[in-house]
Amino acid sequence: MTVQTLTVTEDEAGMRLDRWFKRRLPTLSLSHLNKIVRTGQVRVDGARATTATRLAAGQKIRVPPVKIAPPAPKPAVSEEDRRALRAMILYEDEDLMVLNKPHGLAVQGGSGTTRHIDGMLASLADARGERPVLVHRLDRDTAGVLLVAKSRRIAAELGEIFRSRRAQKIYWALVEGVPKPAQGRISLFLAKGEGMERSRDRAAGRGDLEKMQIVKHGDENAQHSVTYYAVVDKIPGRLAWLSMKPITGRTHQLRAHAEAIGHPIIGDPKYGGNAKERSRQDPARQIPEGVERKLHLLARRLILPHPRGGTLDVTAPLPPHMKKSFDLFGFDVKRDDPIEDAPE
Repeated sequence: MTVQTLTVTEDEAGMRLDRWFKRRLPTLSLSHLNKIVRTGQVRVDGARATTATRLAAGQKIRVPPVKIAPPAPKPAVSEEDRRALRAMILYEDEDLMVLNKPHGLAVQGGSGTTRHIDGMLASLADARGERPVLVHRLDRDTAGVLLVAKSRRIAAELGEIFRSRRAQKIYWALVEGVPKPAQGRISLFLAKGEGMERSRDRAAGRGDLEKMQIVKHGDENAQHSVTYYAVVDKIPGRLAWLSMKPITGRTHQLRAHAEAIGHPIIGDPKYGGNAKERSRQDPARQIPEGVERKLHLLARRLILPHPRGGTLDVTAPLPPHMKKSFDLFGFDVKRDDPIEDAPE
């Protein structure tokens, strides 16, 4: 392969350079891409770039000679995946769709994960082979609204809306105990697998480096995170139904914030800690037997400007395990949600 100069198309505008290479040269290894970018062999309009550089339509990309592995055979379209995705759709138009992601289904692949939303989207590819694109992410065990674009161009526009924080996200959670005050703001610095907790995990052989830790401003990899919360309803002393509005979008932000204020989300295996020990120390916090030990966190509502104009406003229903808990405690989903008036 010789040196090539390729032009960024309209539907590739806003993509990161590494995503662009993944689209144009899907079998190019990430390690080799990092090397040719790091050594300046890749140029964007004649200038050096990084793999995170955002591209604009019309820019010229210098692609050096690279070794390309033969493409893997295309997997057969799964009718089962197509039907499953169609059953999840809460809203759809010519540009995008909003899915109701179920609890327990991963959004993207990872170690040991073979079935996930990103892979299933191949079953909805159009006649040109263009498949829908994820716009944001949810944890495997978080249910609720998940936005998907039908083209790279719309994905780039929606991605910019998220980056500029014009997308409003509202989550519902059931947490242990009742937070005080009933409405508040959580502002913390988070980092992945840092601090004393990381050392204890390693010493205990757990090595949970994916768990977000509370760190100080200026610490390595520290990211500021802000969440507004409000108690919608409660069982005094025992548990509360929270509505939560994340202003930033850090990994596991709501789960880490709930743990940080002493009210972890019910059923959270990573941030819930020792629930039995807490209930022993405070019997009022003991969770009734009828509550399933699944993460009680729902991406309830998504509100954002639609790329074609107007406002996209979609709400997801409670997943089965949360509906069971709400029914058990007599919580009414039609209650006014105080978080809707929280600051942006």
